[in-house]
Amino acid sequence: MILIYLIGILIGGGILSFLLGLWNKHFPRWIALCTVTGCFITLVSFWVHHYTEINVSASSDWLVDYQRDWIPAFGISFHLAIDGLSLLLLVLTLFIGILAVLCSWNEVKERVSFYYFNLLWILAGISGVFLAVDLFLFYFFWELMLIPMYFLIGIWGSEKREYAAYKFFIFTQASGLLMLLAILGLYFIHGRNTGIYTFNYFQLLGTSIPPNTGFWLMLGFMIAFVVKLPIVPFHSWLPDAHSEAPTAGSLILAALLLKTGAYGMLRFVLPLFPEAARELAPWAMLLGVIGIIYGAILSYAQTDLKRLVAYTSISHMGFVMLGIFAFNELALQGVVMQLVTHAISTGALFIMAGMLKERLHTRDLNQMGGLWSQMPQMGAVSILLAMASLGLPGLGNFVAEFLILLGAFKANLLLTIIATIGLIFSAIYALRIVQKIFFGPAKTTDPIHDFSWRETLIMASLAFSLIWLGLYPQPIINTAKPIVNKLEKLFPAPPITSTTYRSVIIKKEEHNVK
Repeated sequence: MILIYLIGILIGGGILSFLLGLWNKHFPRWIALCTVTGCFITLVSFWVHHYTEINVSASSDWLVDYQRDWIPAFGISFHLAIDGLSLLLLVLTLFIGILAVLCSWNEVKERVSFYYFNLLWILAGISGVFLAVDLFLFYFFWELMLIPMYFLIGIWGSEKREYAAYKFFIFTQASGLLMLLAILGLYFIHGRNTGIYTFNYFQLLGTSIPPNTGFWLMLGFMIAFVVKLPIVPFHSWLPDAHSEAPTAGSLILAALLLKTGAYGMLRFVLPLFPEAARELAPWAMLLGVIGIIYGAILSYAQTDLKRLVAYTSISHMGFVMLGIFAFNELALQGVVMQLVTHAISTGALFIMAGMLKERLHTRDLNQMGGLWSQMPQMGAVSILLAMASLGLPGLGNFVAEFLILLGAFKANLLLTIIATIGLIFSAIYALRIVQKIFFGPAKTTDPIHDFSWRETLIMASLAFSLIWLGLYPQPIINTAKPIVNKLEKLFPAPPITSTTYRSVIIKKEEHNVK
């Protein structure tokens, strides 16, 4: 029941914020903070309580399974379940949710009650996506999280907010419809094969699908997920949405919504269509590498700070794509780490961009400079975030990208070498951020204050998380291990046959003779 309580409390908190906000505009932010913090504490307690169980009983990786009939005539049920992967992403969702409320505290002054209503409903939708194991319910939550985000960008965004909101909605809605068609295709094929028409994930896992049909159905899912991740060339909605959204909107987009795309691939694409995924793997890894290089180069070309950080997300998500389709434990563990660490480091950069805009009233890097003397605390944290983004050892991002490259090395040597070049580009754009904002000649003589106590709390929690994950990532690795092992078993490495072994020996002997 804890799963339905979590979603229900977030939805109920949103409604309560909206209703009481009509009476007093200070109530919604406190209600939102208490709601998300309460859910976060409950879920962390659940994690601590089940941590040993996750490690010991790797075969039974579903910790809680809740199912009730919803529309039984069509095989639709309200079916939620949680395993290690869902648990990690749900904890991340609520942690980011707390920070989203805190960084909106003084930024939002109009339609406050409706703002926090949308914020909590986005979190409810994302939580539902990470928990649903009925494909119809998954699609329901997938759409649920889009509509409040559309309002968040379109109402509280910057100058071009309406254009950005429309673009975000059209891209995600159109790709979501393709996924719906694929879900329906899977539903009818399973029904025709077995006589049982159901959207139940566990029953659909064993569906026998002709190879060509399976490939097209997999593409329906994949397009929805790569648009959300996003992967080049399906990325063009992201820089506009990030740059025009309010700070909390950019934070949730970067830290959570992008992760739903990667989650969809791990949860649905690989287990439901293993053969089609194997066929797609070389092209998917190539797109991931293109995204790494393209995102890094475009980041360096930006003068708008939020667009710069948005393009870094495209580069970092390229690593995720590369790791998922490497199909081995190291790369998949790296993917899970990357989902968590990127959410923290890039989310922190978007929060910092919001703080700078609040003080300087601009996001243009050419109008910044020399701010270290007035804001040494923000400067120090920015250097830490830049180091995390470029993958400095000791910080969480290093562990994630190192594991991905190590796993990808076993799958495709050439693409891994090219992807490694992206790390050099990331060092260049990360250092450029710090140089342009905090060093060089000062562009303004107006007094600018450093962190407030609320901002110190936000950035300290993010900085501590990055250091903790860099020095001790084991809890994340242990929690994700059961699902990672299960995915790896779907794609066993080709065995070394006697013929292969003999050819290797012959080559070695020829080499020694020469």
